[in-house]
Amino acid sequence: MEHRDTAAYPAASSVSVKTNKSMDFPLRFSEGVVTFEPSCERDYQICVESKCVVCREVLKDPVSITCGHSFCRKCIICYWEKLRQAEYFNCPHCKKRSKTHSVLQTVMGASSSAGSADSNTQAALQEETGDLQKAVDDKLQRVRDKHKTRMKNNYESLFEGMKLQENETLLNRIYTQLYIIEGESDGVNEEHEVLQMEKTARTQLAQDTSIYCNDIFKASAKAGCEEKDQIKTVLTKGIAGIGKTISVQKFILDWAEGKANQDVDFMFLLPFRELNLIQDRQYSLHRLLLDFYPELQDLDSKTYEECKIVFIFDGLDESRITLMFSDAQKVCDVPETSSVGVLMSNLMQGELLPSALIWITSRPAAANQIPSKYINRLTEIQGFNEPQKEEYFRKRISDQHQANRIISHIRKARSLHIMCHIPVFCWISSTVLQKLLKEDLSAEIPQTLTEMYIHFLLIQINMRNQKYEERDPEKLLKSNREVIVKLAEVAFKQLRKGNVMFYEEDLSESGIDITDASVYSGICTEIFKEESVIHQRKVYSFIHLSIQEFLAAFHVFYCYLSCTMETLKVFDSMHYLYKGAIDKAIGSENGHLDLFLRFLLGISLESNQRLLQDLLTHTENSSESIRRTTQYIKEKIKDGHGLSTERSINLFLCLLEVKDQSLSREIQEFVKSDKHSEKKLSPAQCSTIAYMLQMSEEALDEFDLKRYNTSDEGRKRLIPAASNCTKALFADCRFTAQYCENLSSALEFSNTALRELDLTNNDLKDSGVKMLFDGLKSPNCQLQILRLPSCNLTGQSCEIVSSDLQSPNCALRELDLSNNDLQDSGVKLLSDGLKSPNCQLQILRLSGCMVTEEGCGFVSSALSSNPSHLRELDLSYNHPGQSGVQRLSDKLNDPNCSLQTLNVDHGAEFRITAGLRKYACDLTLDPNTAHTQVILSEDKKMAKHTKDHQSYPDHPERFECLQVLCGESLTGRCFWEAEWIGTGTEISVSYKGISRKGGSDCMFGFNQKSWNLSGFYKRFIACHNNNSTDIPAPSFSSNRVGVYLDWSAGTLSFYSVSDTHTLTHIHTFNTTFTEPVYVGFGVYYDSSVSLCHMVQQGCQT
Repeated sequence: MEHRDTAAYPAASSVSVKTNKSMDFPLRFSEGVVTFEPSCERDYQICVESKCVVCREVLKDPVSITCGHSFCRKCIICYWEKLRQAEYFNCPHCKKRSKTHSVLQTVMGASSSAGSADSNTQAALQEETGDLQKAVDDKLQRVRDKHKTRMKNNYESLFEGMKLQENETLLNRIYTQLYIIEGESDGVNEEHEVLQMEKTARTQLAQDTSIYCNDIFKASAKAGCEEKDQIKTVLTKGIAGIGKTISVQKFILDWAEGKANQDVDFMFLLPFRELNLIQDRQYSLHRLLLDFYPELQDLDSKTYEECKIVFIFDGLDESRITLMFSDAQKVCDVPETSSVGVLMSNLMQGELLPSALIWITSRPAAANQIPSKYINRLTEIQGFNEPQKEEYFRKRISDQHQANRIISHIRKARSLHIMCHIPVFCWISSTVLQKLLKEDLSAEIPQTLTEMYIHFLLIQINMRNQKYEERDPEKLLKSNREVIVKLAEVAFKQLRKGNVMFYEEDLSESGIDITDASVYSGICTEIFKEESVIHQRKVYSFIHLSIQEFLAAFHVFYCYLSCTMETLKVFDSMHYLYKGAIDKAIGSENGHLDLFLRFLLGISLESNQRLLQDLLTHTENSSESIRRTTQYIKEKIKDGHGLSTERSINLFLCLLEVKDQSLSREIQEFVKSDKHSEKKLSPAQCSTIAYMLQMSEEALDEFDLKRYNTSDEGRKRLIPAASNCTKALFADCRFTAQYCENLSSALEFSNTALRELDLTNNDLKDSGVKMLFDGLKSPNCQLQILRLPSCNLTGQSCEIVSSDLQSPNCALRELDLSNNDLQDSGVKLLSDGLKSPNCQLQILRLSGCMVTEEGCGFVSSALSSNPSHLRELDLSYNHPGQSGVQRLSDKLNDPNCSLQTLNVDHGAEFRITAGLRKYACDLTLDPNTAHTQVILSEDKKMAKHTKDHQSYPDHPERFECLQVLCGESLTGRCFWEAEWIGTGTEISVSYKGISRKGGSDCMFGFNQKSWNLSGFYKRFIACHNNNSTDIPAPSFSSNRVGVYLDWSAGTLSFYSVSDTHTLTHIHTFNTTFTEPVYVGFGVYYDSSVSLCHMVQQGCQT
């Protein structure tokens, strides 16, 4: 501690009431120092020269405890830290014990242990100390009040447009609470922000925690979770214009007005756009803060360690400062000098002012600059949800009749409606639509993004004309064009560089004189804004990224018409310009040109050219170019090669931007038709269909994924369409756990129409069910019927399902978990959910789930606890035993229990077998059906092709083609396996009445009486009634196929069987069987096929 001869510091008599820390030496102020009598100074010198018992050195930063002994502050704190686990604290000098450690009193005068001052001197010293402490507290309070006043004045108003009094709006009047969610980072989302927002528009992640901006540092505890440790550093991300800065301003304003966070002493907002301007300078933290907040000049550097402070770094994405976290210079003291980047890094790491709270905002693409280990909470601003959109317009537009009309129009124009999740776009829309309706109630209202932005631009030009002194129309027109063209050039050049903030040197690049920059911003404030920041430097930006993209597109179109850009001279027609732009845009991984492309095509529309004619050198007939361009887009979507979901959707939106509805009509007709399987769809076409179905005002009654002829990737892209249909049939679609994330999102979509979901026979496993039920937790989800038979689930899934059944948000009424190895342990977990009064389940199917009488007891107990809802229970194909059946049957007769239907059929001990083998049946080949070139083994389990005809007796059931049937008729549930040697085989089931002669009439799969799977090397073909489906074989090579028949359900499923007996689904036929069926085989030349040995389990024959 620095000691001056001219000043001494008497002992503080009280502890700071603003922090949990004890007061250190009283603060020094730049106005001067406080002096005392020489006797006091001598007493202080005696104290300082005393030694600390702990470190044996001269006292540094001395403090006294209850017993009167003095120590170095750090020494006594470290000493007590070691006693944290003990039941007492003691004095290192006299060993006096205490249940709690003493309050530390700063020693400024003579210590009692020194014995060098009398009691009168001590009393006088304490009196003067109290006076000084009061002066210190008063000074600190004055600085704090002055700072709060400054912050309130800075942030209580918004200026929509030019910073003039008539454009001033009170933030508290217009502020609409934004939807801020807490969630883990899934990595950097590099999609174009509009596409991110469009996805957000269709879902609100209800399982994430919604946070009010004033509670950003407050830990929240979900049910069943322990409350988090103190939250020190928060990173909030959100796309451009979504409301990050407004949220920060509201946070500060509520503090400054005394409404929230009153335990905070100071809030310091440090925007990166301003820090960029001083990135090369050297600062101490105190000196840096003084540049931003001069009212802090009376504070000593030590004050920052004693106060509760919030640092807010707004706009990380705008930063041009290199933040270093691995090899950064360590800065631990407030007076220490370093570069701005090093100071920021050390604050965020907690090296500098470790008690300070840090809030960082950023667009998503830049959020990964801060290592996750330094972030305690990650949040995301998702903009306006549906009610908040309406709330904004009603607050913004005083004429409620006009507000109703504008809200109605935006709801109908889907592309505009989606964009209104961005608060800035709501402002643009209200500005344009208010102006148009005010001038002409019958005016044609913008339907596309391009039209909206053109009208917005024209409104700003008109406002400029009203202020501009020039009255000559020609000169005015020339001036307008010059201003917009130069701004458009800035937009284009900086967009290519990825810059959203510009400085003087960036404007000079585009020929804008720095002295004129303020003129540009002054006459087009709603488009281009100028801010005076630190050291009176200027920083420039467009009000939103989409405005910059719109003007960048205008720049390219203007240059094409005027032939002023060298790179555009190679395009001899507008079509080739667009073709090049399309190819470049779809080649972008993150879609940074998506919106630019939509604007470029939209501007070329002749109606839009006419709106912009005063800014263009001339207009051009674009109908033929647009026709050829739209055709090119549709070909790209149809081909779909290498086209991601996002790029596919953007191409579709490009068509809508030029008002081409042809693809939209084609999709609508295709969805309504019964010819889905005739045309194979590319993944890009699937993306477009899914988007169309999602955006449709009318929900689809039934969405059967199997009807769409496409690849696995195509099926994955179709999943989101489920959100806007009543019934989604995804059975037998070869889904795995990774598909469930998409399904979960579909369940979370706002206003989802989905009520029934069938996922039968997909390899979801427990991990997939966990992701799926994350979606079911959403309050948006109203799913009532869920079918998950044969999804390779275990008892672990039951814990997830049970948790959902106990939720008050759960809407499930019917649940089918049949043919999963849940066992009694899983049923026990499931029964916990059935017991809950929140459980409204009416139908539960647990057929073939390896349930014994113990599991039946759990279900019976659940029905006793919650007897009001379950009315149908299926426990067939299990082993309930006599006691299990009796306990459940008692519930049927219980007048207090709602159970009406109980199925315990086909129960037996052998049903307690894992997988489908619980349905194994013993089959034998019927020699009377075998073709004369098919030889059967002695045990009638193998059929083999032979060149020589056998002398079989004539029989009316003998086939004239290389086929054979088994002798057992099958109904119920049956499972068998067959293996071939050679080139391949055909595995079938058939009605007994299949023809034995006459070409295709007797060939398996080529008629209505048989269902057939042909197996080759790495290829299968499924065929029924001469309709075939080509199926690639699973990745592993196997000539063994398992077949599962559920006659009553009308399903016939084929599986590839690995060496470890793992089943991989190949294909399922869905039909209605009208009579018993027979197993059959087709035998290929020089090949054989065998029925695999399986223990007979009593299949239904």
